[in-house]
Amino acid sequence: MGFMTMGPLGALAGFAIGSLFDKAADAQEGYAPEENVYMGQRNSFLFSMLVMSSYIIRADGRIMHSEMEYVRQFLRMNFGEASVEEGERILLNLFEQRKQMERTDPMAFKYTIRDCGAQIAANLSYEQRLQLLDFLVKIAQVDGHVCAAEIDALKEVAAYMQLNMQDVDSLLSLGGDSLDEAYKVLEISPSATDEEVRIAYRKLVLKHHPDKVAALGEDIRKASEEKMQAINEAKERIFKARGMK
Repeated sequence: MGFMTMGPLGALAGFAIGSLFDKAADAQEGYAPEENVYMGQRNSFLFSMLVMSSYIIRADGRIMHSEMEYVRQFLRMNFGEASVEEGERILLNLFEQRKQMERTDPMAFKYTIRDCGAQIAANLSYEQRLQLLDFLVKIAQVDGHVCAAEIDALKEVAAYMQLNMQDVDSLLSLGGDSLDEAYKVLEISPSATDEEVRIAYRKLVLKHHPDKVAALGEDIRKASEEKMQAINEAKERIFKARGMK
């Protein structure tokens, strides 16, 4: 199962993992070795997302139905209906593990998430980690409001995965309709020159290009394409306001 079997992620997988990944592996029976490696990468990415999702969902002290449903929909689209119950079981086990760990040390689960982030950073590319962060941001946004505790948790996780704080602000601003949000998406200030705007956009395209996450599966690539479309919309808003072409 790739890097997921090692370190803190492996320890969490030991009690949380189940037939969700077995089903995915069964679906690949008879495939070439390199395709099985692909499934290992994909499953490791998915489990990393579930672990980090458990931290974001509980950031405000509540488990929101809308947040859990977002995860269910992701599993349904990517692994089929049969995987939804198993994925939810994994999340509930992670919530319970957090509760048990925090009985003896309130910081224990946070330290585990920190160590998981370091493991993820060592095994996923920057672009793949950005896509994982985008998923976590969408979980926080799904109920229509991102509270301060959720923003703090997102920035913690981003730091643990060795991403920049600007990445969090940029992804949180995606889909917004204001010019100020568009500048945040491009990670620049309104005082930037036209050339700086163009340079920032080119950098963002390279960082978020869907081809950079294609190895994780077509569905992950599609999610990246949707993110890229939102980035393009932010760029067009700035270009229009400045009269740029």
